Amino acid sequence: MALLEKIRVKFGLVISIIIALALLSFIIDPSTLESALNSMSSKYDVGKVAGKKVSYTDFQETVDKYTTINELLQGSSAQNEQIQQQIRNAAWQEYLDKYMFVENAKKAGITVGDEELVSLVSGSNPSPIIAQNPVFMDESGVFSPDALKSFLDAMASDETGRLRLYWDYVQNTVYTQQFYQKYGALFSASSFENALQLASDLEAGNTTVNIDYCMSYYPMGQDSTINVSSSEIKKFYKDHKSFFKRNASREVEYVVFEVVPSSDDVNKTSLEMDEAYEMFATTDNMKSFLQKNSESQLSSYWYKEGELSTINSELDDQIFAQKRNLTQVIKSGNTFYAGRVVAEKNIPDSVFVKHILLQGSGAKNTADSLVKVLSKGGVSFSNLAAQYSLDQNSAYDGELGTIGWMTQNYMIPGMESVLEAQVGKPFSLTSSYGTHVVLVTRASKPIAKKQVAVLEKTAIASKETFNSYYAQANTFASLTAGSYEGYKKAVDSTKVYSHSLTVTEATSNYGAIDQAKTVTRWAFDHKPGKASEILTVNNNYFFIVAVKEAHKEGYAPVSEVAEVIKNRLYSEKLQQKTLASVSEKIEGLNDMEKIAEALSVSVENNEALSLASASVDPALAGAASVAPQGTVYGPVAGNMGVYVVKVNSSEKGSFYTEDDARSTAAQKAQYTSQLIIPVMSEYCDVKDNRERFY
Repeated sequence: MALLEKIRVKFGLVISIIIALALLSFIIDPSTLESALNSMSSKYDVGKVAGKKVSYTDFQETVDKYTTINELLQGSSAQNEQIQQQIRNAAWQEYLDKYMFVENAKKAGITVGDEELVSLVSGSNPSPIIAQNPVFMDESGVFSPDALKSFLDAMASDETGRLRLYWDYVQNTVYTQQFYQKYGALFSASSFENALQLASDLEAGNTTVNIDYCMSYYPMGQDSTINVSSSEIKKFYKDHKSFFKRNASREVEYVVFEVVPSSDDVNKTSLEMDEAYEMFATTDNMKSFLQKNSESQLSSYWYKEGELSTINSELDDQIFAQKRNLTQVIKSGNTFYAGRVVAEKNIPDSVFVKHILLQGSGAKNTADSLVKVLSKGGVSFSNLAAQYSLDQNSAYDGELGTIGWMTQNYMIPGMESVLEAQVGKPFSLTSSYGTHVVLVTRASKPIAKKQVAVLEKTAIASKETFNSYYAQANTFASLTAGSYEGYKKAVDSTKVYSHSLTVTEATSNYGAIDQAKTVTRWAFDHKPGKASEILTVNNNYFFIVAVKEAHKEGYAPVSEVAEVIKNRLYSEKLQQKTLASVSEKIEGLNDMEKIAEALSVSVENNEALSLASASVDPALAGAASVAPQGTVYGPVAGNMGVYVVKVNSSEKGSFYTEDDARSTAAQKAQYTSQLIIPVMSEYCDVKDNRERFY
């Protein structure tokens, strides 16, 4: 019993129940016990990869590991929700790599040997994961074996174990990425476009046709002569059962009481705004003033006419149309705004930028020298970038060093001054990445823009207001008495609007209300027929939710999807009936005008339809590609109706080159390679239940 008590204390009630089940197993059928244990344990699993369960405890340990690595790299333990999500994704990816991807790569004959791994982490030609890691670089930003050695020496004397943890992570990443690189190369090599495929692509890409066509639309109303039998529905379900695979879900109904400011709360904020407005109009230290008095802080963004509308349209109108340097106080809902122009200038929307990135103690001197060389002319910027720049990836137009078009919304932090730079005049600047030699080669036409300080105050609910809404929610929750039947009665008696929604374990948004996972978890933890107490979301929404129905993970029964199948089969039969009707009406006709008259439609014309076009109905493009010139072809069933086509002429061009065709094929191969992990995950029956816990 002492051992049992220890386990209870350490692992809690769930394990105690499992032990209790084991003690009683001699009177329970073994298969029943196994089912109960599997059901219970799977509920607390984060997922399953290639048949291996990932328990919450194990997954959280992996999350803790990546959290430590992130803290080590960032120098801070501060984490927002986005960073936490990235950490959990990295932890999950480790399980996918370890249990699924690497194992499948090995089955494909791929290996990463010990000597190969040693070479990649310590040899003269290290893995990019080592070579491009700032931890292992010298002052000039270049990989240094000495820096790597210093790290390993420090790791040996690090009593915290954090450096060892990071080094193990680096080595494992190098090992795994070798499998990805080799498997990717194997996969890419298999995506080969032969000469016949290339010729076909060129033929389609360079051919345009002049066509006449008629289209008879599918009837909009219900056709009573078309019947779909229950046996047809069952056969379709049997043949396409995979279509109806679904995640576990709950059908819920809920009411929500949103805490909104009262008129007294709004009036109080209005008085505060009037008081702050007087200082806003005269302050000389706008940054400090807004930090203390406004929900909007001072921005260096240059607004052009229309852009302030993203904050408030009246604000934009007063600043630009009315040309006010100081707006009036503007009320929008429960928020008050005022704007003040702090600077005006004519600047372009976008500039075309090239740069050379330098790092290290001598970066500034090198930059000054390169600026002088470029100012004299006669030298290739891309050649200098190839020789000096640490950024060997920027090549927007095929020339090394070219970043491309930059705007205020697409900008490397620290390089904002490029928008005001003189075209064709090289200069240097410093960002958090290092020292940049910059050349602006093109710029859009400068237009009038303004920097605007915005004073913003939003009324919030007072304690009294908050309590009044809570009281309303509490009254409703009491009326439900914890049941769905009581919930329906409460809706009828209080006339509160009830929402209906089907949710999965991943659901976190309820209408416009986000971060409402609390509601989802409650729904999945309770059986149909139950109603909740008050569930508070984001501190200003009070939910009461009732579970109407529960659907297990697996295949939806035919009874639930019968209507969907029926509509699909009806559409297919309607398409075939329309096709047969058109065929009958145009039989023996070979003139497009007479065909149009028989179908009660008009003749349409497309003078230059590309056979490679993705913007027209595939049925029309397909018919045009095979129809003999000068001959009526069809009918052909399309997405919205039935086509009859006549190709008048075709024209061959040369604008679509072999490079274009190969580039398109490469894009398709790249897209296909992105499906490797999803397809593997399906094949290996990966279950990702993280949304159940996070």
